[in-house]
Parts: sequence; C-alpha cells; structure tokens
Amino acid sequence: MIRFGILGFGLHGDKRLMPGFARARRARVTALSRRSLDRARESAARYGIPRYFDSKEALCRHPDVDAVFVATPNAEHRDDVLLALRCGKPVLCEKPMAMDAGQAEEMVTAARRAGLPLGIAHVFRFEESTRRLRERVAAREVGPPVFARSEFSYYGRGHARNWLLNRKISGGGPIADVGVHCFDALSYILEDEIVRVAALGRQDADSGDVEAAAIVSLEFARGTLGVLLNSIRAEYRTPFELVGEGGVLRAEDAFSVEAPITIERLRPGHPVEREVVNNFDAYARQVDAFAATLEDGAPFAAPGELGWRNQIVLDAIYRSLRTGAVQEIASTAMPHSG
Repeated sequence: MIRFGILGFGLHGDKRLMPGFARARRARVTALSRRSLDRARESAARYGIPRYFDSKEALCRHPDVDAVFVATPNAEHRDDVLLALRCGKPVLCEKPMAMDAGQAEEMVTAARRAGLPLGIAHVFRFEESTRRLRERVAAREVGPPVFARSEFSYYGRGHARNWLLNRKISGGGPIADVGVHCFDALSYILEDEIVRVAALGRQDADSGDVEAAAIVSLEFARGTLGVLLNSIRAEYRTPFELVGEGGVLRAEDAFSVEAPITIERLRPGHPVEREVVNNFDAYARQVDAFAATLEDGAPFAAPGELGWRNQIVLDAIYRSLRTGAVQEIASTAMPHSG
C-alpha cells in the first residue's frame, strides 16, 4: 500500500482525488497540505487523514508519506516537484506539467538524477472509454483514421479556481486546463504524435488575460487531422469523434467520469453498433497504476517524459494563438524515457 501526501489540497482534492482514493486498492492518503493550517485541519478531519500541514516541505519529509501528489496551481508545479524529489519522494503531478517546456525538462532531469519515478496525472489514459477507443482504432474497425475531434468545455464564470484566469499562475485558459487532456487522449488513442498545430481563440470581458474559447487544428505524423474545441463558456461536455475510411467511432461524453458512456460505431449500410462503458474508477486506476510503478516497477502510462512532450505541444499551440502562424513540432523535439 502506497501512502500519498497531497500538496495543495482543494477543490480537485474534494471533487476528484478523494473519491478516487476511496476506490483505490493499492493507495491511500496519509497527509495533505493547504496554505491555511485551519483549512488543512478541516480537510483532514473530513476524510480521516491523519497528517495535515501548512508546510509543503514538512509533508514531503514526513516518514508516513511514500509518494507526493502535486495538486497545487500550475505555476507552483516545478518548485513543488523539485522539492518532493529533493526529499526523496516519487511524484505524481497534475497536468499541465509546468508553465513551459523548459520547466518540464528541468523536472524530468531532476527525477532522472534522483532515480525516482515522476508521473503526470493525465487521467484520460486510465479511463475505460479511452482504452476501448484505442483498442478499436488499433483493430481498424473503421479503417485508417482521417479526422479526429475532441472537445472539452465547462462553464467557467464564478468558478472556484479563479486563478485559472491569471496567466502568470495558470499558464493559459481552457487549452492549458483541459485542452491538454484532449490532445493527449487523441495521441494515445491514435498511437501517433502531433507534428503541426494551428490555433484560433478569443478572450472576453470576464476571461482575465487568458482565452475563453479556442479551436486548435492538429496534424499527426501518420496523416490524421485533428481538432480540439475548448471553452469555459459552455456547459460541461466532452464529445469525441473519429472518422475513418470505413466508418465513424463517436461518443457524446467520451471522457466523462460522471455517467455511463455510449460508444457508437457507424458504417455505411450497417445499423449503428453501441457499446456502453463507464469511467467511474479512472482516478482510482491512476493512483493504483502509480503505486504499481513504485511497488512492482510496472511502467506508468503517463511518465514525466510524456508531460514534457505534451508541454512542447502546448507551448506551440500558444505560440500559434499569439502569432496566427502554423507551428511545426519536430519529432527530434520529442523527449523519451531512459
């Protein structure tokens, strides 16, 4: 059993992480930290967590913590990961990994030098819907992929994480917050790398200095064309569609963890085929998988090198958003483990 300490316990801890740990078989939470010791005490009492801190270093150094889950605002990820590694603790860090690819490289390099696992919480990689879509694409159920579309929108006005509207803390708007999930999921499902991106976005009076909505075009190495749609001005939705030469795979809320998901397969001249799956255990699978890495040496589906690679893509998307120009992503820029 791997004992986790959560740095930056807040809304995400309440809404997603603790329900996930409650379902986990190989991981549990033994400590948390918050800026306020009173709030840390309250959160710990709510979940029966024995240790609570307002000091990140005290949590990272505590002997009852085997691994650190970094759930702080994005601008703090690099320093928090480096702190945990200095304290000798493996780290699972929320996405986006960092504020830019340079920070991500620094984090990966530090983990390699320390000989400690570093994972990134790309939870879509642990969803049942993602697994089935990946398997079905690999089986060429709808032929070679032509188009792939992923959307993630949620209503952001009045959101508790108001720091998301401050670029110096968040690194960007919905592209950085949830778009990174979308393009990572597409890469994973297609088993392919992004080589070219172009982005168009808009701000509004309530979006601070980040985009409120954006559309991103992607080109993959084997020729599939993809598109992301990300917004904080629409209700929660995560539709996915893949168009192949022989048909279509689609799901209205493909990556939701809230309700069962119907994956549909459409082929010319055939009735619609449906498969129902759910992602209720995705957050549990994520922490159990990291525990398996620590206890058994099993490979983790979202290592630090993946987060670094995704940060390179994210940086290119924001360059395109600023300049209006298509951005190339050389395959030689893609870091690998080892």
